[in-house]
Amino acid sequence: MKLLRIAIAAAALASALLAYWPAAWTTASAQETAVSQAPEFTGADRWYNSPPLTMAALRGKVVLVEFWTRECINCIDVLPHTKALYDKYAKDGLVVVGVHTPEYDEERDPAALQLALRQLHVTWPVAVDNESRIWNAYGNRYWPAVYLIDRQGRVVYSHVGEGNYDETEQHVRQLLGQAQ
Repeated sequence: MKLLRIAIAAAALASALLAYWPAAWTTASAQETAVSQAPEFTGADRWYNSPPLTMAALRGKVVLVEFWTRECINCIDVLPHTKALYDKYAKDGLVVVGVHTPEYDEERDPAALQLALRQLHVTWPVAVDNESRIWNAYGNRYWPAVYLIDRQGRVVYSHVGEGNYDETEQHVRQLLGQAQ
């Protein structure tokens, strides 16, 4: 009987751990960031869908910078949400800038990236960051990662991973002056 109780307790503990553990691994991180000036897009190897952009030229706009790479499934999962923000708020002053920073050597191929942009319906500006210069300037460490920049050129919010789409949109709305 004592052995049965121990087995039941062990099974309950194992079930609780299994239920918690995957959630802990996939929990995304969103935060208001310490306000700092957004780094320039210096070091981009090339640009797609736009001539090269600068933070000075973007002053007065709300900017969403998204670090991603074409073979990252989490990045691909986030793209429809980025597209929805772009489609909904570009007319109000939101500028979306994708920063494609490859994780693997094959992701550096410009023709493959150009094809992926078409297939994924990415029509906003994309900086190619093959040498991770923009990535390093932001102190970024994760794919995908989103940074929101206010009209004064300051990074005011960041989010790592999938999820928190409503929260990110609410921050966009606040920065655009459309908060309800």
